[in-house]
Amino acid sequence: MHPLVVLNIVGLTPELVGVHTPNLARLAQRGGLRPLRTVTPAVTCSVQATFLTGLPPGGHGAVGNGWLFRDLYEIWLWRQSNRLLSGERVWDAGKRRNPRFTCANMFWWYNMASSADYAVTPRPIYKADGRKIPDCYAQPSGLRDELTAKLGPFPLFSFWGPATSIASTRWIADAALHVIETRNPTLTLVYLPHLDYGLQRLGPDNLEIAKDLHEVDGVAGTLIDAAEACGRKVLIVSEYGIVPVRKPVHINRALRQAGLLTVRDELGDELLDPPQSRAFAVADHQVAHVYVADGGDIARVRALLERIDGIAEVWGTEEMRVHGLEHERCGELVAIARPDAWFTYYYWLDDAGAPDFARTVEIHRKPGYDPVELFLDPAIRFPKLAIGWRLLKRTLGMRTLMDVIPLDASLVRGSHGRADTPPARGPLVLSSDAELLPEGTINATDIKQLMLDHVFGRLAKARNGASLETGYP
Repeated sequence: MHPLVVLNIVGLTPELVGVHTPNLARLAQRGGLRPLRTVTPAVTCSVQATFLTGLPPGGHGAVGNGWLFRDLYEIWLWRQSNRLLSGERVWDAGKRRNPRFTCANMFWWYNMASSADYAVTPRPIYKADGRKIPDCYAQPSGLRDELTAKLGPFPLFSFWGPATSIASTRWIADAALHVIETRNPTLTLVYLPHLDYGLQRLGPDNLEIAKDLHEVDGVAGTLIDAAEACGRKVLIVSEYGIVPVRKPVHINRALRQAGLLTVRDELGDELLDPPQSRAFAVADHQVAHVYVADGGDIARVRALLERIDGIAEVWGTEEMRVHGLEHERCGELVAIARPDAWFTYYYWLDDAGAPDFARTVEIHRKPGYDPVELFLDPAIRFPKLAIGWRLLKRTLGMRTLMDVIPLDASLVRGSHGRADTPPARGPLVLSSDAELLPEGTINATDIKQLMLDHVFGRLAKARNGASLETGYP
């Protein structure tokens, strides 16, 4: 077996590899670069699950970053249990080939309750007084204490939200280096998300992206050098490319105005009420699952969606099947935004009725993805003072909302979710071993096998039809 480090540099595209990414450009020149054909929806949980299992979303079941859990009739995003997925994981396939195969999963999603040997993922401590304290979860559990003692607590607030910075990506990289040095895994999966956030805030055409590219390239360069110094191959993947957007589509507001979506009033806050709604959408970047309670309403809902400005396509069961998305977790319909548009989760018609969590970073309570969490409300005159005051009250044990997020979806300049982005702006595959890269575009469903090829060597056909394994024992 030849050990391998896989870096998932989210949002990296062929057109972004160049002058601002000298380390990545050198790897591409020494090894090889190929465009990657991603899946629908091209979002984190779905694509990572495809990389790990070799299956499309309709096969592994991660049909988005979240969905309606029909048995609970509740919308949940960003669940972490690996047992939500179907299909053989890459580390199980590796162990089947060689029982000595080990895997470290450093922050790839569906990280908990898996059969990977080592795993680390974000997991804040939630206190009863409302405090959210940065922390991580590790398997085995002692690894968490080991990493915290060496690197400090995982910097959660720089991982997501308006304070995102390279600090969290660098922490993940340093943690991965520690695990490589102390555990020597055969396969190390490393998540480097930093570039993704600036691209969503600013869009790929903004010149300020150069700073984010330089920062993530520096972290990647450290990992590449360390991996190769200890005899490891390096494979770099990205999940999707970010495209410029200018139009937020308020799909749930349209369903509410049509009398299909119901809200529940809770002390002046409006909450989406799935059990009493005839139709609602779980918005996820440029894709939205639309759940329709009564099959007799599907045609009406479809006709309504097709009239909404910013929606390019509406898929039923047949279209989902063709695109590898058909699964019981899917909505009865799936809406696909135009390339320059994306879906908000907003369902209130007046901001006065928005729930209290709408103005906070609250990824688990919002019934859809909210990229506006990357921004501070521009109406706050002294944001640092406002945040400091709220943090002080929490430190003193007082309950208070960190309500500093705007409700202005027009701030978002980049999005993703469609699988048909132009190759220059789509995801990619980079390898330190060009001989292991097939020619032409690589499918996301082939990444699992590509990882195994880098570890075990590529399978070749003998003259008698039997398989021969070339490369490494």
